[in-house]
Amino acid sequence: MNKSEAKTRIEKLKKTINHHRYLYHVLDKQEISDAALDSLKKELFDLEQLHPDLITADSPTQRVGGAPLKEFKKVQHEERMLSLNDVFSKEDFYDWHERISKLLTEQEKAQLDFYCELKIDGLAIEMEYENGLFVRGSTRGDGVIGEDITQNLKTVQAIPLTLDEEKSLVVRGEVFISKKEFERQNKVLREKGLAEYANPRNIAAGSVRQLDPKITAARKLDSFAYDVVGGNFNCHEDEHKFLKKLGFKTNLNNKHCKSIEEVFAFYEHVGKIRAKLDYEIDGVVVIINNNALFEKLGVVGKAPRGAVAFKFAQSQATTIIEDIKIQVGRTGAMTPVAVLKPVVVSGITITRATLHNEDEIKRLGIKIGDTVIVGRAGDVIPDVIKVLPEFRTGVERNFHMPRVCPSCENELEKSEGEVLWRCNNAKCPARQRRNFYHFVSRTAFNIDGLGPKIIDRLLDEGLVADQADFFALQKEDVVHLERFAEKSAENLIDAIHAKKEITLAKFIYALGIRNVGEQTAIDLAMQFGRIEKLQRASLQDVEKILNIGPIVAKSAHEWFANKHNVKLLDKLFRAGIKIKKQNLESRILKLEGKSFVVTGSLESMSRDEAKAKIRELGGQVSESVSKKTSYVVVGAEPGSKAQKAEKLGVKILSEQDFLKMIE
Repeated sequence: MNKSEAKTRIEKLKKTINHHRYLYHVLDKQEISDAALDSLKKELFDLEQLHPDLITADSPTQRVGGAPLKEFKKVQHEERMLSLNDVFSKEDFYDWHERISKLLTEQEKAQLDFYCELKIDGLAIEMEYENGLFVRGSTRGDGVIGEDITQNLKTVQAIPLTLDEEKSLVVRGEVFISKKEFERQNKVLREKGLAEYANPRNIAAGSVRQLDPKITAARKLDSFAYDVVGGNFNCHEDEHKFLKKLGFKTNLNNKHCKSIEEVFAFYEHVGKIRAKLDYEIDGVVVIINNNALFEKLGVVGKAPRGAVAFKFAQSQATTIIEDIKIQVGRTGAMTPVAVLKPVVVSGITITRATLHNEDEIKRLGIKIGDTVIVGRAGDVIPDVIKVLPEFRTGVERNFHMPRVCPSCENELEKSEGEVLWRCNNAKCPARQRRNFYHFVSRTAFNIDGLGPKIIDRLLDEGLVADQADFFALQKEDVVHLERFAEKSAENLIDAIHAKKEITLAKFIYALGIRNVGEQTAIDLAMQFGRIEKLQRASLQDVEKILNIGPIVAKSAHEWFANKHNVKLLDKLFRAGIKIKKQNLESRILKLEGKSFVVTGSLESMSRDEAKAKIRELGGQVSESVSKKTSYVVVGAEPGSKAQKAEKLGVKILSEQDFLKMIE
C-alpha cells in the first residue's frame, strides 16, 4: 500500500471508527462486534505508526470515549481520564515493551515490573470523596468532561458512601453487571417482547445513565476500584492495597508480575478461568508497576505509554477479500472460498474463509476487494460475517459462479431444492483428492503423517489410484520421493499399517458417503453390526433407522449398490483391513438423550476426541448452541459459544466437570 492509498484508507477508517464509537460510547448501541471495532482501530494504529505524518488531531487514536450526554450535569475531571491502546498477541506486547524501553535508561529498564488487572467489560467511572464522604460520581465522557451520575452510583452496593478513614481523594474504577444479572435483565425484556441488550457493557452504561436512580438500583450493578488520582504511591500495586483497606471492592484476581514471562503466564491463566468468572472480561490490563517510571513515560494521543490492554484473541476481525476461488469437495460440491489479506482470528492467522455458496455471496453483497468482518464459525472454520461497503473505492469486482468444474471441466449441476452447484463426475481429480484426505483424517482412519501434501505427491507419482492402495505401499515406493529419507519412509509405512484395524462406525464414515456424517455412521453401525449386512440392506431397511431420513438413506443405499464402490470394499479387505468387533448395543449409554457443544481448547484431549467420547456414550454432538442443547463443554479461550450458552441458560461444563461426567 503506497502513501496515497494509506491516506485514503486512514480517512475511511477514521470515519467508520468514529461512527461506531459514537454509537458505542454515547448511545450505548452496537452495529458491529467489539472484536471487529478493535480490529479496525488496530489497523488505523498500525497505519499511523507507518505514516506518522498522517496522524491528525481528530483521529480516534488521539481521543477518548465519546461526548457527554445532554441530560446530565457536566463534570470536569481533575486529571484527564485516558483510554488504553490494545495489543492482541505476544508479538504486539514485545513491540510495546520495545517502544517504551527506548525511553528509559538501562538502570530504569532493570527496574521494570508489571501489575496485571482483569479488563472488565463495563463502564469507567470516577468517584470523589471529601473527608471520607462520597460527594460526586461521573463517567469518563470525552476524558476531560464527564456526566454527573452521583445518585445512580449511590445505588451500587460495592461503592462505599463513607470511607474507613476521613480522607479526601478521587478514585477511579469500573461499574459492571454480573453474567447472572445480565441474563435476568434480558429475560425480563424477552418476556415483554422487547429487544435484548447486546452485551453486559451496554446494560451497565445504560443503567448508570438512567435519569431515575430507582431504575439503576433495580439493575444490581457491581464495581471494582483500581486507581487513586494523584496519590503518593511508589507502585500501582500499593494503590490497590490502599483502596482495599479503605473499604473499596478490588479484584482479587489481579496480580503483580515481575517479568514479561510472568505476564504471559498470567494472561494464559486468566484465559482458562474466564468462562468461570461471574462477569465478562475481554483481556488483561498490563501497567508499569513503578509509578515514577509510569509517569516518566507520559501520554501519547489518548493513551498512557506505560499501560496496554492485552486483549484476548479476537473471535472476529476485519480484513480484505483479495480474490475468490472455487474449492471442489469430495462429494462434488462447489464451495466459493475468499482469499483474504492475512489476519489473526482467535489466535490463528487465517488467509481463507468459506463463502458457503452462490446465494450466500449474493445475500452478503460480497465483491472482490471488499473490506469484511470475518470470524470462526464453530470456532474452527473461518467465515465471512459482514461486508463493510463504506470502505469501497470503486475498484471492487463482482464474482460470477462458474458453470463448469475448475478441475475436470465437467458441466456443473444444481438439484432442485439445493443451493450448491456440484460436479457429478465421479472421476473428477479434485473430488478424488478430497476423498483421499477424508479417508485418512483424524475422525476416519486417523493415519499419522499422511497429510494432504504427501497424498498429493503419491497421486502425482501414480503410486495410489484408490484408498486401498495406501495399504499396499512399501518403503521402497516412497523413499525416493522429495524430502523422504530411509527413516521417514519407514515411519510412514509403519503408521499406515498400524491403522489396518478400525471400528465399523469409523470405517463407514471414512468411505465418504454423501450426507453420512459421524453420527449417521454410528447409527448405521449400531443397526447392522457388520459391513456385509449393510451392503445387503434394502433402501427400506436403511430408512427404518431412527434419525435417518429418506435423503440420507438413499445416499447410503446407492453407495453400497455402486459396482465401483463394491470393488473398492473388496480391495480394502484384501489389503488387510479388519473391522473391530464392537458390541455397540451393550454400551453404557449414560449420555443418551443429551446434546453437547464443545468449545475452546481442552487440555486432556482434543475436541474431536471429546466428541467421539460423547457419541460413544450415546450423546449427540452439535456445532451450534440452542435452547435444546443440554451442555456446553468449555475449554480455554471458548469464544462466542460459551456466551450464547449463558444467554440461553444452557448449563456450562468445565473440562473437569465433563471428565467426571464421562468416567
